[in-house]
Amino acid sequence: MFRDDFVWGVASSAYQVEGTDPTDSRGKTVWDKFVEDGRVYERQNAYTSCDHMHHYKEDFALMKNLGIKAYRFSLNWARILPEGTGKVNEKAIAMYRDMILTMKENGITPYVTLFHWEFPLELYERGGWLNPDVVEWFGEYARVVAENFSDLCEYFITINEPQCVVGLGHLRGVHAPGVKLSVKETFRMAHNLLKAHGQATINLRKYAKQEIKIGYAPTGSVAYPYTDSSADIEAAKKVYFGFYNPMDNWTWNVSWFSDPVFLGHYPEEGLKLFAEYLPEITEADMELIHQPLDFMGQNIYNGYYVKVGANGEPEFVTRAPGFPKTAADWPVTPEAFYYGIKFLTERYPLPLYITENGMSCHDIVSSDGRVHDPNRITFLDSYIGAMQRAYEEGANVAGYFLWTFLDNFEWADGYKQRFGIIHVDFETQRRTVKDSAYWYQKVIETSGGALSMNQTTREILFLEPVCTHNIWGGTRLREEFGYPVEGDDIGECWGISAHPNGDGSVKNGVFAGEKLSEVWEKHPEVFGNLSYDRFPLLTKIIDAREDLSIQVHPDDNYAKVHENGSFGKTECWYILDAPENGTLVVGHHAKTKEELASMIHEGRWSEFIREIPVKKGDFIQIDPGTVHAIKGGLLILETQQNSDITYRVYDYDRLQNGKPRELHVEKSIDVITVPAKSVGDSVRSVLNLPKNQLNELYSCKYYDIFKVDVDGKMSFEQTYPFLLMSVVEGDGIIDSRPVKKGDHFILPCGYGEVHLQGAMSIIASTVIS
Repeated sequence: MFRDDFVWGVASSAYQVEGTDPTDSRGKTVWDKFVEDGRVYERQNAYTSCDHMHHYKEDFALMKNLGIKAYRFSLNWARILPEGTGKVNEKAIAMYRDMILTMKENGITPYVTLFHWEFPLELYERGGWLNPDVVEWFGEYARVVAENFSDLCEYFITINEPQCVVGLGHLRGVHAPGVKLSVKETFRMAHNLLKAHGQATINLRKYAKQEIKIGYAPTGSVAYPYTDSSADIEAAKKVYFGFYNPMDNWTWNVSWFSDPVFLGHYPEEGLKLFAEYLPEITEADMELIHQPLDFMGQNIYNGYYVKVGANGEPEFVTRAPGFPKTAADWPVTPEAFYYGIKFLTERYPLPLYITENGMSCHDIVSSDGRVHDPNRITFLDSYIGAMQRAYEEGANVAGYFLWTFLDNFEWADGYKQRFGIIHVDFETQRRTVKDSAYWYQKVIETSGGALSMNQTTREILFLEPVCTHNIWGGTRLREEFGYPVEGDDIGECWGISAHPNGDGSVKNGVFAGEKLSEVWEKHPEVFGNLSYDRFPLLTKIIDAREDLSIQVHPDDNYAKVHENGSFGKTECWYILDAPENGTLVVGHHAKTKEELASMIHEGRWSEFIREIPVKKGDFIQIDPGTVHAIKGGLLILETQQNSDITYRVYDYDRLQNGKPRELHVEKSIDVITVPAKSVGDSVRSVLNLPKNQLNELYSCKYYDIFKVDVDGKMSFEQTYPFLLMSVVEGDGIIDSRPVKKGDHFILPCGYGEVHLQGAMSIIASTVIS
């Protein structure tokens, strides 16, 4: 989890939330002109937006009540300096000072961004970022900010997302001022912008009234590896800091906008690639740009797959159909967040603040008057969880600012996108707290402890079974259960197993791809923090085309001494299918140990074994020391201790690979119980039990076995350390997941209420804690 001094906040920008007032004396920005020209979605505007300038006292009180500790916001350059330079608008100074004081009264630390795209229209008409005088213009603005706010604020950020300012506003023309300049002009503009950052940093420190901390907040989609192989990671890193975009989209670049600021030089690869477009770049320029900073910011929302190609060079990977996306049509890529943080903190030697991250959702007020946004909670949980992973691996992350607090004016998209954790009715200005705000509050209160990665998973764990080939096996496991295994000797499906001879893999969720034994070892909380030294149970389906050997299992004490500390083996069978007049071997006829040994040594098998009739739906408990054998034609679900210890007494003189299989006669004689348990105590029919409830079949110190026959809908509370479940007939749904015959899954500890529906039969098992 995160240190107690980790900064948890929200972020916004002035133009997007403040609104306007006829008496505010502010100057126009390039965005006002862009709006007036009808360049925004549905010709919408930001004249009112969230009307934050008239509601900030209530908004900051709401922040306080939701546990927000820090607020990254921007000042409107054109509000403070209506002409961009010169005369200061004292109304703006008074408003911003009062805003900051109100934040601090509510326990909120201000993080001030000088420029979040509110470029004064007056200065744009004098050449804007193309005019080299912009360095002094922005420096003058920084001086005014330091003189008026540095007594109240400690943290300042110079420029937000220079890539967007240059690329979206001046290369592609989809943001204000909405022009399409030549590539060469945009490189001159970018260089001026970076020099302006440097001058602002100098003036902030020079005129500050206390010691302050200064940062810079660029952006960029993250190239992240298609796999976690070292080759793919290096390929992704090469692309992330490299130059793979076409020239008409060159500004989506990390190193060009960050290396000069944080490292003091432009990247060599870029200097060579862009040589024909570059302005004169002097040593004095680089000294100005490379001012000492206290932290770096980075806005990260998504990324794209990269892998190493056959020729050793990076290769871009297309996302799979149905890849998750936000309402803004942006891909949901928490792994990109993890790798972006790792790559940035490895390259740049400063503490990192995530200065923006969030999700646009189709949020509406529901009939209960609330706004339920589970998609946003899932998004944030996965992204902040990815950040924690990087943080715990050593990434120097100092804080996280969620974008955003209030739904607001989303630039060229107007009010089409809702990124906030507070819903805003833009006609009435009513604020409604979304579910995600309460969730974020819990994350803050617990320093990340409320993240799902720090909780016992409540997700159902579906297992990839392991099938075995056996001399007596058949084809029903493939033909009836759909397990993709070739051959006509498929004897067993180890549906839920952590045994070394058949360790199943988790198919889904946070543990996808991990072996069950690994999950047991690394995450004991999933299974109730039991004291067993290994996963205690094993569930398998057995298809016996031919008779299995006459066999017996030892108990724990015998196995511990004679089988290198293994568990013994207690097991039970549920008959899934049986031929007419089907039988099983359960027990024997010997009255004494001496008679037992004589029968075995002399091969008097017909006298020795006890064969009993069985049918579909019968349940048989096989204690250690019980002679038993599954007969040909039977299909059985077996639940057992996690052990593979079997002593063969007799194998019908069969050959495997030309040789008889090993027998364990003396050990068998040691462990067989004499006399055998009665038939009545061993077998009972459980075919027609009450429907839609958990019916206990058997309980002992090793396991508790249940049968569930779902017919319609049912629910029950999962209060066991875990519950293993195998669908043995039919199909249905368990808590939104379709399941069918042959599926095996685990309900973890603390799962809570289980909802089932459909027409299916399930055999379940657990242990007594």
